[in-house]
Amino acid sequence: MSCIEDQDFNQYDEIGVTPNLEASILYVEAPESLVNDTNGANIFSRNFNFDAFSSDVFAKRVLDGTITYIVENTTSKELQVTVELLDADDNVLDTEIIPVDPTPYSLQRDVAYGSSGRSIDIIKNTSSIRVTANNLGNTTSTSNEPEPKIILKSSGQFRVEIK
Repeated sequence: MSCIEDQDFNQYDEIGVTPNLEASILYVEAPESLVNDTNGANIFSRNFNFDAFSSDVFAKRVLDGTITYIVENTTSKELQVTVELLDADDNVLDTEIIPVDPTPYSLQRDVAYGSSGRSIDIIKNTSSIRVTANNLGNTTSTSNEPEPKIILKSSGQFRVEIK
């Protein structure tokens, strides 16, 4: 003889899972020699395909999050880095302009999306990222730092509803 209480499997409907997902997004670097060899202010401007945000698995479940940009400059140049989030038709959804002082310089900028920041729809519709770097200084000076360069790194941390 045994005794067992009736099981209630309806608890599954009450469970909510919202993990934080974090990953690198972009890494771009340019040596000071490229900055000096470039005629005009524009050092580079490139589009990077980034469909991870707009994939259904992510876009339908993302609640909010933050993109972190880190810029490191060991060149002798004053620069401006512009990051644009673009939709599938190359329309600009969001722009982040980052002024960069000459060497040695490091900056971290966090941009929030969702309830505590810019619209989460920007993230849901991002299909590519355009990075542009402009030289606001000269093209002749050189830094005393070893292997001078400008580096842009970015990562994202987002809260996603699994169920």
